Amino acid sequence: MTGTDLLEALSTRGRVVSLLPVVAAGLFITLIVAAGAPGAEPSLHRAWQALRGLSAGQVLLLTLALVVVALLLDPLQLRLVRLLEGYWPARLAIVARWSRERQGKRCERAAKAAKIGDDVSPRAIQEAGARVARLQRRFPDDPDAIRPTALGNALTAMETRAGQQYGWDAVVAWPRLYPLLSPGVRAVVDGQRDRLDALARLATISAATALLTIALLAGSGWWVLVAAIPVAVAGLAYSGAVQSAMSYGEAVTVAFDLHRFDLLTQLHLPLPADIGQERKIASQVSLMWRQGVPAPLSYDHGPAPEAGRVLTRDLLARVRCLASAHRAGSDRPLAGAMRPVS
Repeated sequence: MTGTDLLEALSTRGRVVSLLPVVAAGLFITLIVAAGAPGAEPSLHRAWQALRGLSAGQVLLLTLALVVVALLLDPLQLRLVRLLEGYWPARLAIVARWSRERQGKRCERAAKAAKIGDDVSPRAIQEAGARVARLQRRFPDDPDAIRPTALGNALTAMETRAGQQYGWDAVVAWPRLYPLLSPGVRAVVDGQRDRLDALARLATISAATALLTIALLAGSGWWVLVAAIPVAVAGLAYSGAVQSAMSYGEAVTVAFDLHRFDLLTQLHLPLPADIGQERKIASQVSLMWRQGVPAPLSYDHGPAPEAGRVLTRDLLARVRCLASAHRAGSDRPLAGAMRPVS
């Protein structure tokens, strides 16, 4: 990796934020090792003396090593998010089943809490509506789609609800809609996604750091409690990732609201006259993308190409006529030059 490649990798704010968890975890483990772990009783004085003894070259080398490790882990970002969503290996099927049942019970409790009771005052109705909206952002409608984790349920809710009222399947439509977003909408979507990815990485790196800290300080008495620091960071980061996932889902939903007709236009499909026709077209296209089922669609390519060529020739002929009259210095009226050329 050259210096230019490193600078390009660090060129975006989202990438810099993604590097911070790895760098922070590396410095934390370095401090523990400098304190004497494993094998000796940790000492903050020993750690301070060891860190003071590092030369500028050693500090730079350590920093570059941490940055390189962070860049190597960057392609694994999607896998990290999928892991936190609850897509676990088959050998963890029992744990996944227990977690899914636990999340299902949480969904049931949230659904009961969202119901309107005997109080039908405007404030009570408004509060119930807010609880329903939060429930829809946290869990999918289908009980069979419940994931083992809160993050997985928030993202699954987004996948099943974004564009649903218009007939779109967000899973297959979103990769085609995203390139058509306006700069403002794309900035909001990208910002929420970057925040989600950064917090997911922070949660996983902090959890791994906690396990490594326990392994290094296992025989050091109360020093093992230092592992509570990365554990707390992991918990807070995961909670933040769940909130960011709900905000990301809301941003994707808004993107469908504002740009779904742009997708139809780019596909050269006629714009629907009503919501029923829109749902029919969107469901047919989604089914074709998802399962390869041919859709009986009629295209709308706009004005015929021949009409465009005739119009272009007409305009060019008028320009040539005006230019010829100007060069000849003619004092005749130019109105005839503006008549269509047969």
